[in-house]
Amino acid sequence: MIIERPEYVQALMDARMNGFVKVITGIRRCGKSVLLEQIRDEILEKSPKTRIIYVDLEDKANAHLLRGDALFVYLETELKKRRGAPTAIFLDEVHDAEGWETTVNTIRKRKGADLYITGSNSKMLSGELATYLTGRYVEFQMSPFSYGEYLEATQETHPDDASFMRYLETGGMPFLPQLGFGTPGARQYLEDLFWAILSKDIVRRKEIRDVDLLERIVRFAMTEIGHVFSASSIVRFLKHENRTTTAETILSYLKACEEAFLLTRVKREDLIGKHILSVDEKFYVTDLGLRRAVIGDRRGEDVDQSLENIVFCEMRRRGYEVTVGRVKEKEVDFVCTRNGRRLYLQVAYLMPTAETREREFSALASVPDQYRKVVLSLDTVDFSRDGIEHVHLPDFLLADKEGSLE
Repeated sequence: MIIERPEYVQALMDARMNGFVKVITGIRRCGKSVLLEQIRDEILEKSPKTRIIYVDLEDKANAHLLRGDALFVYLETELKKRRGAPTAIFLDEVHDAEGWETTVNTIRKRKGADLYITGSNSKMLSGELATYLTGRYVEFQMSPFSYGEYLEATQETHPDDASFMRYLETGGMPFLPQLGFGTPGARQYLEDLFWAILSKDIVRRKEIRDVDLLERIVRFAMTEIGHVFSASSIVRFLKHENRTTTAETILSYLKACEEAFLLTRVKREDLIGKHILSVDEKFYVTDLGLRRAVIGDRRGEDVDQSLENIVFCEMRRRGYEVTVGRVKEKEVDFVCTRNGRRLYLQVAYLMPTAETREREFSALASVPDQYRKVVLSLDTVDFSRDGIEHVHLPDFLLADKEGSLE
C-alpha cells in the first residue's frame, strides 16, 4: 500500500521547471524513492508530453554509471535524443556516482531539463555542490511517517492511546506496513536498516575503522535521547567498558550520525539571556523503531524520553526551528520558532499528582513572553491553567500542521 505524501508532492510540484535542482534528502529508506515515483506520476498526469529519465543509482544494473563520467555521458546522450523537449530527470541516491556534483550542475543548464535528485547524507549540500549551485537548488528534507501517516498505513480509523503506543514502539519507516507492524520480520528489517545506515552512510563515507567504537557511541546516544550529555560523559562511560577514546573522536562520530540523518543534535537556549548555550546539548533519534531495534525493549521505562522524541520530530516536520529552553534552573522541553513567532512545549507522560503538574506548568509559566505555551501528555483530563494549555498529545500530533499552533 502506497501512502500519498501530498505535502512533499505539492512542494516539489511548486518548484517544477524553475531552473532549480530539487534535492530530496533524508534517512535511508524514509520514502525518497517512492516520492520520486509519485512526482513522476504527477508530472505525467499534468503534462503527458513530458519525457522522463529515471536512474536508480543503487540498482546493480546501473553500477556502470557510478564510475568516471558515465552518468554524465548517459544523461547527455538521452537529452540529445529528446532535442530540448521538456524532460524530468530523476537521479536516486546520486551521491554514489563519481563527479556527480559537476554532472548535476551541467545537466541542470540543458534546455528543457527539470532535475530531481535524492541522497541519504546532509553533506551532499555542502562543499562542491553548494559552490556550483549557489542559489540554484532547493532542499526538501523527508522524514519517516508521522503519526497521522502511520494511522493511514495501518488503516486504523479510530485511533486511541493503544494505537499511539504501538506507533511509539514501532516508529514510522514506510516499508513496515508491508511486513506488518510489530512482527519479527519488521524487527529484522529495522535491524538490517540500522546496519545499512551504519555501514553505507557512516563507516564507508567517513572511512571509520573502529566500527565497534562507533556502535557503542550510537547505542549510548540512542539510550540517552532527551538527556543532556557531553562527549566527556561518553568518554567516562566507555572507560567503564574498557574502551578508551578522545572527546574529539566522539564528536566526529556523532557528527557523522547527524549527517546520515540517524541522530539530530538540539541546542539549548537561555530564554532570559537570549543566547545559545555552548555545552551539554541533547540528541534525538530520527525514528524510534530504529532505536528499539538497536537498544532493545525498554519495557516502558523511558516513555517520557520517547514522547519527547516524537514531539521533536513532529515539530521539525512542521517546519519549526527547535531548541531546548532554560529559564534559570528550569527547563522548557522545546522552544519552537517559525516565521518569527514562538511556541513553547512541555512534554510529560502522565501528570497524576499536583506536584507533577506544578513541575510541568511552572517551567512554562517562568518564560518571560506571551507566545503560546502548551503542556502535552497522555492524560485525558484537561489540566489547563493560568493561560497555559494542556493538550492530549496524540490529538496535538494529528492537528493540522498549518493550524493555529502559535
